[in-house]
Amino acid sequence: MRNKNTKPFDFWIFAAVILLLSLGTIMVFSSSYYFSTQKTGESFMLLRPQLLYMALSIAVMVGTTNIDYRKWGKISPIILMISIGLLILVLIPGVGQNRNGAQRWLGVGSKTIQPSELAKLGIIMFLSFSLSKRKDVLQSFTKGLLPYLILVGFVAGLVVIEPHLSGTLIIVITSFILLFCAGAKISHFVAMAAPVIIGVVGAILAAPYRFNRVLAWLHPFDYYKDQGWQTVQSLLAIGSGGIFGRGLGQSMQKYLWIPEPYNDYIFAVFSEELGFMGALVVILLFLIFIWRGIKVAMNAPDTFGSLMATGITCLIGLQFLFNVAVVTNSIPPTGISLPFFSYGGTSLIFLMFGVGILLNISRYSNYERF
Repeated sequence: MRNKNTKPFDFWIFAAVILLLSLGTIMVFSSSYYFSTQKTGESFMLLRPQLLYMALSIAVMVGTTNIDYRKWGKISPIILMISIGLLILVLIPGVGQNRNGAQRWLGVGSKTIQPSELAKLGIIMFLSFSLSKRKDVLQSFTKGLLPYLILVGFVAGLVVIEPHLSGTLIIVITSFILLFCAGAKISHFVAMAAPVIIGVVGAILAAPYRFNRVLAWLHPFDYYKDQGWQTVQSLLAIGSGGIFGRGLGQSMQKYLWIPEPYNDYIFAVFSEELGFMGALVVILLFLIFIWRGIKVAMNAPDTFGSLMATGITCLIGLQFLFNVAVVTNSIPPTGISLPFFSYGGTSLIFLMFGVGILLNISRYSNYERF
């Protein structure tokens, strides 16, 4: 029985997510069937597990929608500690799985989980809960802000070692937004800007492959045979889609021109098949999600709910912005999936876990839902 103080969950968030998930599942099949056929002779090789992930993620969303969000605050330290433990475990040689030079997965064979996805939610939960209990502590840099920065830096450091630069950026930016919303002084962030910029530049210069990615980003067609290959193929896909696209299933770039077109560059294939108008629909659905997520955060009944809603909205919104920016060559390629679209189980399940929490917060928030 519903508590008399709760309301229906936010319809617009739910509708936007279900539509994105449905479109994404269709596009996983469209973008992967040629690859699947060439590899195994079975065109449904990736569609079947994706349908399973979709069903599991919806079940997770429904479950968390009906769990009082306040309960997650009490166990947030445990969730964060588990995620840190898994991040350490994945870096141990022979334990974590290495794919294409990145050691980000735990599991056996194709049955794996990506600990960084749990870490994203874990840090949001813990920061939201801790900051809601210590409202004035951030006014002091050494006693308030610094301990949180050390924690965020430690978690982000484990993720960047994998290496997983895009995951690191999302964790850091989302954490900074939460700290700012919780009352951290702007002057403190301004003072940290220089060392952060130096650190980012140093990380790029220290790894030749990152520096080459920057060069390929600036001049993709000069590096079209190697570092710029994916970017060039992505731009060709988007450009050839025109206003209305080639038609669903008619992409040419998915025929092994774009490596793994069902993953990081699925938005490029979608734009090629459904054109600018199709891409605009997807962008509008994400913008609706972000708009309603902010509305939930602004009208949450307590600070914890407000910060949690902010963090989850930022997590999904930033991942969307980064992915679209990468496929359009607006930022250097970082290897980041498109929420609710890209093939994969761990990311989708944890994202829908977050959506369920957001929907639960909306049931207690005071605003118009329709």
